Amino acid sequence: MYLWEKQMKEELRHIEDKKQKRHLYSIDFLKNSYVLKDGRRLLNFSSNNYLGLAGDDRLIQASVRAAQQYGAGSTASRLMVGNYSLYEKVESELAKWKGTKAALIFNSGYTANVGIISALVGRHDIVFSDKWNHASIIDGTILSRAEMKRYQHQDLDHLESLLKKAPVHKKKLIVTDSVFSMDGDIAPLKGLVELKEKYGAILMVDEAHSSGIYGERGEGLLHLLGIEQQVDVQMGTFSKALGSFGAYATGKQWIIDYFINKVRSFIFTTALPPAALGSILAAISIVQQETIRRKKLQENSYYFRKKLYEIGFDIGTSETQIVPIMIGSNELTVLFSKKLEEKGIAAVAIRPPTVPEGTARIRFSLMSTFAKEELDWTLEQVAAVGKELGVIS
Repeated sequence: MYLWEKQMKEELRHIEDKKQKRHLYSIDFLKNSYVLKDGRRLLNFSSNNYLGLAGDDRLIQASVRAAQQYGAGSTASRLMVGNYSLYEKVESELAKWKGTKAALIFNSGYTANVGIISALVGRHDIVFSDKWNHASIIDGTILSRAEMKRYQHQDLDHLESLLKKAPVHKKKLIVTDSVFSMDGDIAPLKGLVELKEKYGAILMVDEAHSSGIYGERGEGLLHLLGIEQQVDVQMGTFSKALGSFGAYATGKQWIIDYFINKVRSFIFTTALPPAALGSILAAISIVQQETIRRKKLQENSYYFRKKLYEIGFDIGTSETQIVPIMIGSNELTVLFSKKLEEKGIAAVAIRPPTVPEGTARIRFSLMSTFAKEELDWTLEQVAAVGKELGVIS
């Protein structure tokens, strides 16, 4: 056995000993609120399909039409011959929706964040990042080689103390999630805008978990708060509430032009297939028109959080459709998830390194398609498992 092989196998065993080893398992997607796993129908609390659009026939048919017209693959990067006219149509509608001058589509939220951050700053600059930001933001900062200053979660005073110490001549980037993906709480966005303006920083907000959900037409939290024009880079995804795939950045025309020329994860990758663009275009239209989906999601989320809290669970600081039950122990969290699955509920155990050590939790993602009867049944099962395992009394 080679030394490197021994070392890597030892590391894998160490991960398993800590109850952090992950496995892939196959599921079949069922429309509305269910998945099929090992022949069993499970109520799905583990996806980010917040508005139930992933199985919408209109998105499916839009994908089919785009593939029939343009083909199965884009065949090249967009700067080569992969920039089909459909891209321009989708980006035009995206910019109108978001109320910005221009928009640019990326292949995923991860590639967008990694590429954008490493294009905005370099080795002589500083990134100020919320301590609970998504891994893609952290990785983008590392790749940029900029100095990283992580401020305490949602702590504007700590952020300002770091900004005060930063050399005036250095480019400063403040970056945050709007809705934090593992806790379901919300960034202090208005305060971040004030600090950005006070210290001459760039402000980038990742609206992956708020796009399609907040705002009059689902534009996101920045629009709900009326501060979208004061944020330099709005980033988000189509793979969650919009039920498709890909990501975007919106902003002033010159910023988007800069990204086209500087973002390596955009320049050096094959463009999204036409089918994805077709479904994105349909989703942007549906999200703006069908406000009832957002209203139902907010109602379901509030109800579920309220009931879990009344039962006695620790749901942290959640105030959105992402609702964790904080457990702590990796082993107990995995067992909790397994017992829920036995009862017919898909709710994944979230463990380090996705979350900090000692904060393992079950993450529930609410959907607009859940009926009240389904939520009540789920709450009964969750309470029963919680009592059985001693998580609640």
